[in-house]
Amino acid sequence: MPSSSKQAACSSSRSFSHYAKNLADQIVMLLVQTLRSVAEAAILYAGYCARLIGEMLRLTETTARTILKKLGRPIENEVIAAVFRDSHVQLLEQIARGNRYTDVNSLALMISRRIRRITNWERGDLIGKGSFASVYRGSNEDGSFFAAKSVSLSEHKHLCHLENEIAILKRLDHENIIQCYGTQKDGEMLYIFLELVSHGTLEQAYKNCRFKESQVSHYTRQILQGLRYLHSCKVVHGDVKCANILVTESGRVKLADFGLSKSMEDHSQSSKLGLGSSFWMAPEVATLERGGYGFPSDIWSLGCTVTEMSTRKYPHYNARDAFNLHRSIRSGEGPAVPDYLSDTLKDFITQCLQPHPNQRPTAANLLAHRFVNESSCPQPDLTELLLLF
Repeated sequence: MPSSSKQAACSSSRSFSHYAKNLADQIVMLLVQTLRSVAEAAILYAGYCARLIGEMLRLTETTARTILKKLGRPIENEVIAAVFRDSHVQLLEQIARGNRYTDVNSLALMISRRIRRITNWERGDLIGKGSFASVYRGSNEDGSFFAAKSVSLSEHKHLCHLENEIAILKRLDHENIIQCYGTQKDGEMLYIFLELVSHGTLEQAYKNCRFKESQVSHYTRQILQGLRYLHSCKVVHGDVKCANILVTESGRVKLADFGLSKSMEDHSQSSKLGLGSSFWMAPEVATLERGGYGFPSDIWSLGCTVTEMSTRKYPHYNARDAFNLHRSIRSGEGPAVPDYLSDTLKDFITQCLQPHPNQRPTAANLLAHRFVNESSCPQPDLTELLLLF
């Protein structure tokens, strides 16, 4: 072959190689970016397809590495290496292999929390007002919405509750816990940015319609999952009741209002945060004996909350006055449990309302109870309830 032909062939080969390398880079980047976007979006709804996401991620990585290896390109400096070194993607793959729905959704919260940035936001309508803070609808510059809880910096007692809520929520990451996006000081106001749950509280829901026991079971199981996670983080909620539990349009519940919560690792909190709501208060909290606030006190409040959902009435609703209410609670008397409830539900409530805290089961124990056990409780039809909102 003439030298000119050889040179032309070599030049053509180099051009093709250069073109192939550039094309490979583009394909690799597109594959990774597409799969990562799919994973981050789908994971919010895809506990059941987590294994598929994991397989897609592994296939993407293998394909990308094979292309680069055949082209003799160093993997370490490529975008594929940077992406797959990312801890969130690696963790996503590990969790997807296990196909665990709760862990996958917990990771989704972590990804969402990293993505959500509250900047140049606008304060909208007042959507709620509690004992120490006001909550507004906020809109972010990216078009997303959130809840902005605010308190005046001059209200030192109220500020203490909000600062406590911030300190607690920044440690938590669970699908049944309200999500915190961050905080901001604006003039004389302190804001905490929270996940917006537009369908209100369980209290508002049961006032609109009577829950079936399957619905009570569905909600109770999720509350227990949230409490089990909280307690594993050494956190006591301190004010479990329907008014502090939010419900999404899909029927998922989220524990909220952590202003009275307590970290069991911080022994300085109890004296300055006050007590929870009287109707749901455990005997040891009312008497400040046997340890006061603790994980068992949340279980007592859960029993009162389940009674509240089932009867559409506050626990101890028939107490004549505050004095008689506190006397009943201090004596270890729980709220009345109607006879018309099923034996399984009554047994669940009774276990939660044991007078002595040491006799109450843990949240993990209660998740095995027949009333909330998925194998024995049918999935509730939430359509009728959600149409009321």
